[in-house]
Amino acid sequence: MLEKLFKLKEHNTDVKTEILAGITIFMTMAYILAVNPSILSETGMNANGVFIATALASFVGTLLMAVLANYPFALAPGMGLNAYFAYTVVLGMGYTWQTALTAVFVEGIIFILLSLTNVRTAIFNAIPMNLKTAVSVGIGLYIAIIGLQNANIVTNGLSLFSIDAYTTANGLEAGAVGMHDVGISVLLAVIGTIITAVFVARNIKGNILLGIITTWILGIICQIAGLYVPNPDAGFYSLVPSGIISFSLGDLKEVAFAIDFSEVFVSRGSFVNFIVVMFAFLFVDIFDTIGTLIGVSSKAGLLDKDGKLPRVKGALLADAIATTVGALLGTSTTTTYIESASGVTEGGRTGLTALVTAILFALALFFSPIFLAIPSFATAPALIIVGFYMVTNIANINFNNAFEAIPAYICMIAMPFFSSISEGISMGIISYTVLYFINPDKNKKLSLLMVVLSILFIIKYIVL
Repeated sequence: MLEKLFKLKEHNTDVKTEILAGITIFMTMAYILAVNPSILSETGMNANGVFIATALASFVGTLLMAVLANYPFALAPGMGLNAYFAYTVVLGMGYTWQTALTAVFVEGIIFILLSLTNVRTAIFNAIPMNLKTAVSVGIGLYIAIIGLQNANIVTNGLSLFSIDAYTTANGLEAGAVGMHDVGISVLLAVIGTIITAVFVARNIKGNILLGIITTWILGIICQIAGLYVPNPDAGFYSLVPSGIISFSLGDLKEVAFAIDFSEVFVSRGSFVNFIVVMFAFLFVDIFDTIGTLIGVSSKAGLLDKDGKLPRVKGALLADAIATTVGALLGTSTTTTYIESASGVTEGGRTGLTALVTAILFALALFFSPIFLAIPSFATAPALIIVGFYMVTNIANINFNNAFEAIPAYICMIAMPFFSSISEGISMGIISYTVLYFINPDKNKKLSLLMVVLSILFIIKYIVL
């Protein structure tokens, strides 16, 4: 049955590999179940309600990816987009969280229409192969930076770790943290990275997942021994699960189906601001998703000889529907996650990987004490090593032609430095188009859509 549904043999994989890959993806992105409620609750939203909405939106989106596209990609409310939702739209611009959810909902509807009319597919296919490869490398660098930051190895921009730097970066008073919380977590992350690297070098099956579990177990041992001391005020929690099962799902009603258009039409100014907010969500989500699909698909060898992704329409539609459903459930934009690369690294190639991840998000609703106990320093080594895997794609970039190579370079470095996949893509496309017009290549044609995208990106930088 699974063979018939997911065509495992055709993709040179098996059930065991797909299940392991699905578990690995979930473990590397389970942090969103804790982080998203923390961020969105700043707006006044019920934190437990957001937790439930996050798990459900992730389940629905990832399941749709498995069914509609048969790809090993997982979805969840996006980091960055949730911060924009909370700190810019609600706390900064003064909108209620209900209106912010409305903007996400409208964005999702537009996404569905764009996906059905092949606009997003056309954008995906218009990006030159050199740039697509650069996107994969850039995402690898970005993932590595996320891992380093999650482990507190890097804090306050690109400053190397120190307890003082952590205190400053997080607005804490002197002496609020020390070697028994942030210090030991950094040490455990470094040890975990070394252990994971050894697993990878020895080609041990399930190396990424084993690295996460091993680092977590080492952390639990340190807590029992008194080397790690939980410090909730500074963001360091107990590594030992507080329980096993939780059936508290009633708080979903506090955030679900809260769409509210009442603030949108109060005045012309409020309507214009709403449109700007909605398009900001739309822009970031479109190109974060496209960037993730390009990067992870490239690493998995899923792109065809022309650099196109078969069944991309289904993948984009799954992402669009997930955004709309997520808004109705009570969470910010749901998008395809770059952590999907961890599953691809484990050998995941089909929707069975996504199905396993989706099931785990559903189970997280009832086993939340276990999943929420997984610390970020335990998943950090996985992200750092996955970054290594993706950066190896740099060997496939043609550096002999500077007019091709420089846009690829700009695309690669923009992602980690600007902490945004969409920024890397937009800068790469603009520079590629400009250099093409300076030095037209008779052997290659620049698509009209690339020109249109470049103009739109430039306008975005001017207006937004």
